[in-house]
Amino acid sequence: MASNKRKVPEVNSSSQADIAFSLLIFFLVATTMNTDTGLARMLPPMPPENQQQEDIKVKERNLFLVLISGNGAIMAGTPNNQEIIDLRQLTEKAKEFVLNPYNDENLPEMKEEEFDLPDGSKWVYPVSQGVISLQTTRDTGYQAYIQVQNELTRAFNEIRDAVAETKFGAKFADLPEEQRAIVTKAVPLKISEAEPRNIKK
Repeated sequence: MASNKRKVPEVNSSSQADIAFSLLIFFLVATTMNTDTGLARMLPPMPPENQQQEDIKVKERNLFLVLISGNGAIMAGTPNNQEIIDLRQLTEKAKEFVLNPYNDENLPEMKEEEFDLPDGSKWVYPVSQGVISLQTTRDTGYQAYIQVQNELTRAFNEIRDAVAETKFGAKFADLPEEQRAIVTKAVPLKISEAEPRNIKK
């Protein structure tokens, strides 16, 4: 009896690799990648090896505390005078603290400093001695932390814009590098980040 075996047709797989490669390129080009949110911060220079480390003491009136709880609630204010506030209020609260517009004795001291301008003249400006201390708990969410950082940074940026427009007639970002450096010294970004705390439930 003759065998009735049929030959199975072979599949031409020579072009499959090309198709797979083309699909890979398509998805790489067409897909949007999530970018990590981050903050640009310039770290202070390393101290000399032989320098003794001492605790930096800040007067209470020069300290503005911002605490972010695990559920995203924000408590802000000077020591012993903190209140729960909305995120949208934080920028104005921080600006009022740094500027101390009414020379409140419970708000930061202002120290007049002299700056050399590019044209050779001198400029005296009252530099705030205030420091904003940002504190979190162990269960504080990253998104809430970033939002608070952005509001605090916005406060300093708005102050710098106001000072730049008053002194140089332009916004901070539009100034030449030399003038920006002067405004940066007049309005230093003083945000201290404390180690996260454990809150007992």
